Amino acid sequence: MNNYYAVIMAGGVGSRFWPVSRTSYPKQFIDIAGTGTSLIQATYQRFKDIVPEENIYILTNEKYRELVKEQLKGIQYHQVLCEPVMRNTAPCIAYACHKIAALDPEAAIVVAPSDHLILNTSQFTKDVSNALQTASENNCLITLGIQPSRPDTGYGYIRFSDHLLGNGFRKVQQFTEKPDKERAEAFLGSGEYLWNAGIFIWSAAEVLKAFDQHLPEMNSLFEDAKEIYNTPEEAEFLTQNYGQCQNISIDYGIMEQADNVYVLPVEFGWSDLGTWASLYTLAQKDEHENVVVPSGSAILYNSSGCMINLPAGKKIVVKGLKDYIIAESNNTLMIVPRNSEQEVKQVVADVKSTFGEDFA
Repeated sequence: MNNYYAVIMAGGVGSRFWPVSRTSYPKQFIDIAGTGTSLIQATYQRFKDIVPEENIYILTNEKYRELVKEQLKGIQYHQVLCEPVMRNTAPCIAYACHKIAALDPEAAIVVAPSDHLILNTSQFTKDVSNALQTASENNCLITLGIQPSRPDTGYGYIRFSDHLLGNGFRKVQQFTEKPDKERAEAFLGSGEYLWNAGIFIWSAAEVLKAFDQHLPEMNSLFEDAKEIYNTPEEAEFLTQNYGQCQNISIDYGIMEQADNVYVLPVEFGWSDLGTWASLYTLAQKDEHENVVVPSGSAILYNSSGCMINLPAGKKIVVKGLKDYIIAESNNTLMIVPRNSEQEVKQVVADVKSTFGEDFA
């Protein structure tokens, strides 16, 4: 429908996929999964099946403006919304929703990250379309919840109640950030919890009402600019005022505070692709549980459970390694045990201090 809008968040640096993902060229712009398209290109294509192309907006950092335009040929400059300084997700979402509401007060909006992998795109289209319609017809905020397949400690969890809002939407009782192993196992066993996919759907009117109630100072900042959205004065307003915004996530600032949040349980082959391990879990493996991207670029002897990612044209021979990550890009090679991958952020910090910003 013409009053359906999509906002794709593409401002992160993806440091956990270093050295392939770097500050100058982060993972959303890379074909990290070897599918033939970058993550942001795949996300954009999914939303083109749900909302008009002219109603898709990209939230990113100023330094990625040209990368967005280069990769998404259908996007116009006015659809690329750039943060002048990096903040958390609540400020950028508030900005985008105020801007869209100034254009179309009847808008229904889906907000999603640019770096998710969705395997069943037709089911994704059905679920998001269902949520947009439900948000248009009800005074509610909606999130999508993934049926958990394992007690993963890297995801947030959503507890739902028996209260229904038609078409499978359940009232949210509680959000829980990344639990420890014991709690994650209890969540999985209860059958009352879903993984938080970080995909949100609401009407413009309802989300701005929530901002006014729960983050009033931030809302007032953007509300004061409603006459200049979609005019040449918008960029100057952002430069002068955006830095005043509280650094807070949309989850904590709005979703965990509001009492009209519903979740739609979904199964469309989802991964947030936050780490090398998440890519390894989803990727096709050989008979020894190795993953090689691109396929055919490695000869492996007595090696198993390895995640290998190489530049096009590069070849590698590996012998005697088990459960390792091997990744090369930009003349930098990383070899670490898979069970140490949560330390990659610290590795990047050490690289930055030792070799300089160009290597991070």
